[in-house]
Amino acid sequence: AVAKAFLPRFRERRSGFIVNVTSMGGMITMPGIAYYCGSKFALEGISDTLSKELAPFGIAVTAVAPGSFRTDWAGRSMIRSPRTIGDYDASFEPVRQARLDKHGRQPGDPAKAAQAILRLVDSEDPPAHLLLGSDALGLVRSALAGRLAEIDAWEAVTRSTDG
Repeated sequence: AVAKAFLPRFRERRSGFIVNVTSMGGMITMPGIAYYCGSKFALEGISDTLSKELAPFGIAVTAVAPGSFRTDWAGRSMIRSPRTIGDYDASFEPVRQARLDKHGRQPGDPAKAAQAILRLVDSEDPPAHLLLGSDALGLVRSALAGRLAEIDAWEAVTRSTDG
């Protein structure tokens, strides 16, 4: 809604910058947070498309994907769904426990993230996607490498569908 409200003015002046805060969860997945990751994947895609649609008007769009930062995301602001199906405990429990164990000790510094975003909006050539944090960088690189390996492994089947 905010972007929609600003876009007419940005187009009129032929400049502007939209920063959408997504998450490393918009590029990787983790058991137990499918809806969270799905919504972040969607915002990554929307941002990527908007960056291409709005570039001719001088409007930049960047999806900023932070890793784990020392905020209250994993603390009192998190609403945890009660477990109802025990079959998933082995998959979900390690993710939940890691979140609890790392709360308050995440590697990311929010003040440094703010500085990085200020550098981003001052950039002459901003990226469509920006990772924040070494954990995000490592996890996303690993996920992308795995995805490329899977594409390569199934290339013959992929090509077999051409007419």
